Amino acid sequence: MAAPGRTMKMVGFLQAQNCSIAPGSWRHPAASTDYLGPDHFMRVARVLEEGKFHLAFFDDRLAMPDIYGRDHRAAVENGIRVVKMDPATILAVMSGVTSRLGLGGTYSTTYYEPFHVARLFATLDLMTRGRAAWNVVTSLNDSEAANFGRTEHLEHDLRYDRADEFMEAVLGHWDSWEDDAIILDKATGRFADGGKVHALKHEGRFFHTHGPLPVPRSPQGHPVLIQAGQSGRGRRFAGRWGELIFVVYPNLAAGRKQYAELKSAVAAAGRDPDSVAVAPACYVNVAETAAQAEEKRAFTEALAKPVDAVVLLSEALNFDFASKDMDSEFTDAELARLSWTGFKDRIVQMSGKPNPTIRDFVQFSGRGTTREFPNFTGTPVQVADQMQEWFEGRGCDGFVLVASQYPASFEDFTRLVVPELQRRGLYHRDYAGATLRENLGLARPGTGAWKEAR
Repeated sequence: MAAPGRTMKMVGFLQAQNCSIAPGSWRHPAASTDYLGPDHFMRVARVLEEGKFHLAFFDDRLAMPDIYGRDHRAAVENGIRVVKMDPATILAVMSGVTSRLGLGGTYSTTYYEPFHVARLFATLDLMTRGRAAWNVVTSLNDSEAANFGRTEHLEHDLRYDRADEFMEAVLGHWDSWEDDAIILDKATGRFADGGKVHALKHEGRFFHTHGPLPVPRSPQGHPVLIQAGQSGRGRRFAGRWGELIFVVYPNLAAGRKQYAELKSAVAAAGRDPDSVAVAPACYVNVAETAAQAEEKRAFTEALAKPVDAVVLLSEALNFDFASKDMDSEFTDAELARLSWTGFKDRIVQMSGKPNPTIRDFVQFSGRGTTREFPNFTGTPVQVADQMQEWFEGRGCDGFVLVASQYPASFEDFTRLVVPELQRRGLYHRDYAGATLRENLGLARPGTGAWKEAR
């Protein structure tokens, strides 16, 4: 049984497009084809809330995958994550058919402005009655830069320096209104106490933003902060700001090590490690029999094409994988140019080579396939056993479920796995409250609370 009071956090990983992380998911005969309209996302939202998921979370990029061969056509022809609608609009649609499910979207600190992000998520938080979350990213590649009038993507550590200041500005804007600022006295005509609404007047290295933010505080104080930093600099950023940290582990042994490192980074930032949830990505193939589950897994794995991997690796690492032979090693200079440091470090570690080849990146990353993350496969009891081992073995505080069959994976998990986890006391039987913070066990932050850990 789980430790008293400790139950899994569960997140549904979504993309505002035709497929999940694995582009082959759109090729499945049972895959939904109405993703360009609201019905698809409303259906997914209802399933996730039925399964008592804490959060529906949208990943995002700000460009098509067009770095492979310096052309977008291979990605478009094969449907390799080329549709990228704005997640905030879809989250608003999903909020209308749910009442407890958390709703998280990705917005970049590199290509947006703090005031814009602060207002967007503060508004979403009010419209969802305190269920919003912001996934903080620094973006990845030159294609994104080109869409925002830049010639190249910012260097890795500089992106995080900018992101730290971005967070200070956003959180400062979210502190504009004190909780009791609004009076709403129609008899006297006094709307609010002007002394309880504050201008930020931020003047920093990267940003100048005045305020006040014209959006009052929400029932949960401010949106939950999601982060995914796993490199040295990214881990420090996640330790300072993240309340829910999304990670990628190749196996449980590596997960335990990185879990401990992330918790240490939280403590080093002056925060309580137990207040921050770490959740690795996973696939689940579950069926009434083990043979059926294995058949389902094999079928989804076969949907991947070789081109999926190299297109997505080029996008993620900001390097044209068509420019090298498959068995050509990356030079030290080329490795230093790869934008996603944590991803590169993982391949170096798994391959055992300081200078991996293109083939090593394809093989050990599992990018573009359902082998990229742990794949829990079997009957409901067997899947629950695997998840319990990770959870009780201090490899994680929950999971980010990626759909290999979209959206059937969420339906199968809700129908078959959730009841088994609940029977074991590993999974909550109902939502704890009305806001995402209540459901994640996070305290409601007061104004200025974020400054205390600095």
